[in-house]
Amino acid sequence: MINKFVSIVELPELYNILREINSLFSFEVKNFENISDFIKEIESNNHEFSDLVLISENNKNLSSIKKIDTNGLILLDSTPVKINSLIETINIQLIKKKYNSQSQIHIKNYILNLNSRTISNENNKLKLTEREIEVILYLGEKNIKHNILDLQKNIWGYSIDLETHTVETHIYRLRKKISDKFNDENFILSHQDGYFIDQKINPA
Repeated sequence: MINKFVSIVELPELYNILREINSLFSFEVKNFENISDFIKEIESNNHEFSDLVLISENNKNLSSIKKIDTNGLILLDSTPVKINSLIETINIQLIKKKYNSQSQIHIKNYILNLNSRTISNENNKLKLTEREIEVILYLGEKNIKHNILDLQKNIWGYSIDLETHTVETHIYRLRKKISDKFNDENFILSHQDGYFIDQKINPA
């Protein structure tokens, strides 16, 4: 079920492109032909507030409006935009925004620190990349199993140029890092339906 909304303001060509391929991502795009309409929308009491706002660099003063979360603004300049890269950026920002108010998140018997990009338990701490953080957050949601296409779509932005083994290799390396540091081979589990993190606490 789609419950994430991305507003596109005064970028009609971009909106039309994303609308054509909206089956490839898990957020809904909303179009605003001009800033005044968008401002009226966010100031109303009955709107579905956007998680992210895509807008031209020329209108970056929009960030001065109190009701707009500046962390949710994606400013686009006049250079050509690669759609795959843009969708990846949107997905990453949506994941970050969900956990923006939290610096530390408990996953199984670990603490994931978003500020320092580390995962730790009582004895050890491991440095992670931003992509590894995103994968852990995504796989840790609701014990849902995520297959390769799902991960391509929601973490890597679903590039048709991205080969399946790229995702599998990334998951393999992350699992190995966790195993080597914490001696935990069951942090990320694999199933015929995909990868997932079982949020049950491991026995000591």
